[in-house]
Amino acid sequence: MVSKVPNVDVNGRYSVAQTCKLLGIHRNTLINYTKAGKIRCGFHRANMRKFYLGKEVVRFWNSQL
Repeated sequence: MVSKVPNVDVNGRYSVAQTCKLLGIHRNTLINYTKAGKIRCGFHRANMRKFYLGKEVVRFWNSQL
């Protein structure tokens, strides 16, 4: 986990890969946190891919302190 607050647009949408890079965690760790309900994701309607809102990324980072 990164030590500084991720620099994100609070209304932006970030892919799984982008979210992992912002938080400094592995893809499998993010999936496990999502399944456990620690971080919420949304789904693009067209392709059902997950995305994470910037404000959710920051909220999750703050909860891990």
